[in-house]
Amino acid sequence: MPNKQIVKNIILAIAFGSLLSTAEAQQDIDLNKPSWVKETVAQKSERMEWWRQARFGMFIHWGLYSAAARHEWVQNREKMTREEYHKYFQTFNPDLYNPEEWTKKAKQAGMKYVVITTKHHEGFCLWDSKFTEYKAPNTPAGKDLLKPLVAALRAEGIRVGFYYSLIDWNHPHFPIDRNHPLREASNIASINQNRDIKKYQKYLKDQITELLTQYGKIDELFFDYSYPGPNGKGRDDWDSEGLLKLVRKLQPDIIVNDRLDLGETSWGWDYKTPEQFMPFKWPSLNGVNIPWETCQTFSGSWGYNRDEYSWKSERQLITMLIETVSKGGNLLLNVGPTARGAFEEKADERLKAIGNWMRFNNRSIYNCTQAPAVFEKPDNCLLTYNPETKRLYIHVLSWPFKSLHLKNYKGKFRYAQLLNDGSEIKFKSDIKPGSHTTETTGENDVMLELPVYSPNIEIPVIELILN
Repeated sequence: MPNKQIVKNIILAIAFGSLLSTAEAQQDIDLNKPSWVKETVAQKSERMEWWRQARFGMFIHWGLYSAAARHEWVQNREKMTREEYHKYFQTFNPDLYNPEEWTKKAKQAGMKYVVITTKHHEGFCLWDSKFTEYKAPNTPAGKDLLKPLVAALRAEGIRVGFYYSLIDWNHPHFPIDRNHPLREASNIASINQNRDIKKYQKYLKDQITELLTQYGKIDELFFDYSYPGPNGKGRDDWDSEGLLKLVRKLQPDIIVNDRLDLGETSWGWDYKTPEQFMPFKWPSLNGVNIPWETCQTFSGSWGYNRDEYSWKSERQLITMLIETVSKGGNLLLNVGPTARGAFEEKADERLKAIGNWMRFNNRSIYNCTQAPAVFEKPDNCLLTYNPETKRLYIHVLSWPFKSLHLKNYKGKFRYAQLLNDGSEIKFKSDIKPGSHTTETTGENDVMLELPVYSPNIEIPVIELILN
């Protein structure tokens, strides 16, 4: 007999669309699963409950590329050798780094978890790894930069996530491939002849062991990324199954993304990661809605890019958060700190704006998901829904004049209010033809009576308390 918590999570999972159908649930006894995979669908749902409720996190891309200040792939784009790139290692000194300040900004923006790049494709490590000299303590920074951030996040009750690159352009046993900065070198064959992918696999596991044993409980692990095919790398190169088995052994409750090249399995990932685009609907697999998180940037780069001007507006970012939740997903919004360890002013402005909106409207985000199909989306609106409190949230992107028409909503809710101030919104239904100054409605429609002026908030939200 399952305990009450598991039953609760099954109910929640059904509401969130993350529990597999009866046919898909046969994966619980899937003979193709490795013998070490024991978790059931219900257990996975329970493990991911905090993540479904959180809905909003901060991504932080920070490494030596912040000193170049022209994209985190600068080493690749400009085809730099290790020696040419080494100048950033020699000068990296983030004297303004204040992890408590970073944490405060994430919290004020309403973010519930933070994912930090422990090592990006350049191979540079923010922590004091004993398996490489290419690490923060050996730069002018002179110390482990990861540990104080983890401590600051925990002190504020923010969940901790680690990004870890499967790629490493600095490692002597990482074979040159189509994505490597030296991909156009004339002597690739002779270079690769002396590189042993098995030794690199051990390096991956050794470093993951450090990260998952020296920093306490880690809530999310974001591997990045596989590119199988000609002159690429995939599961066999990483030993993805062995790597994931190690992760599950060291941190059984951790949530892992989908970039180990195990996407077609039922056990090799916890959530999908559409990057830099908004899915037009809740992503699915074999017709079943799946957990997903979109990672997005303020501008076009992940790392600090001094001359990047394609920044999204505050309104665009708030709308992005709402739309993501309206399709059952999470938003991981990226900040790229400078080489001195500070957030850009433009990032601070946007985080503050999101935080101001979230202060009054976070009930429409946390623990919310896609609205049930029985609720039709009004024009110029986005819907979210809390299955526990049974409240529907109408995010009004373009404030209408005096009224909002809700089709087939009659009898489905008992009270309406503006979320930002809790003020009542009156409503009428079944309005008969009458004066030329009155709009009529269908017999199952409802008309919300709105103030003429839009509330003084970026995107107003109407909360419906459902029957």
